[in-house]
Amino acid sequence: MPTRRRIKHEKTFEERLAEEAKRFREAAREAQPGMARELLLRRARQMEAASRLNEWLRSPGMRAPE
Repeated sequence: MPTRRRIKHEKTFEERLAEEAKRFREAAREAQPGMARELLLRRARQMEAASRLNEWLRSPGMRAPE
């Protein structure tokens, strides 16, 4: 059976999502108005939403569904 290649991240998942969102927002600022810019902004919003969702899932108030 082949072994899985593991990657040891130096930063947390939330930090990596925040960096990606920042990169997409900076790229959108430099892009011309149009579809490409809108796609960059959409990706930034997705990264921010993923971060919030991950934070919510990891909160101590989360319980298993009954």
